[in-house]
Amino acid sequence: MADSSFDIVSKVERQEVDNALNQASRELATRYDFKNTGASIAWSGEKIEMKANGEERVKAILDVFQGKLVKRGISLKALDAGEPQLSGKEYKIFASIQEGISQENAKKVSKIIRDEGPKGVKAQIQGEELRVTSKSRDDLQAVIALLKGKDLDFALQFVNYR
Repeated sequence: MADSSFDIVSKVERQEVDNALNQASRELATRYDFKNTGASIAWSGEKIEMKANGEERVKAILDVFQGKLVKRGISLKALDAGEPQLSGKEYKIFASIQEGISQENAKKVSKIIRDEGPKGVKAQIQGEELRVTSKSRDDLQAVIALLKGKDLDFALQFVNYR
């Protein structure tokens, strides 16, 4: 019988991020506490730029955006937001969306699988993803449960289960 496998990836649906950003932008336009504060959120190249006339306001924009991401099923671990910076008369926060599993994070996950996972399960690093193979599908399910139970500092998705 052939080995069963699945891939561990860290991807974010760009369209869902766009939708969350548009919802947050609409909410900023209609909320009373953001009136006349110059509050805005928009793409700035590959980063998301949040602007307001006060540090607390710009943090509130980030909070609104995070709420919209959660409602759209995007892990907040994928959002890398900086600290508020004073730029002229307004405060800005730049945030980026993290995609792909870095080499050191892939090695961490691979080590967890090797040390704590069932015997006979192999993990191979393939670029920005990890392929996990085993003869037993139950072992693969155990690996998924193990990784979901771990508190890693990056988002994981499990795809191509076969």
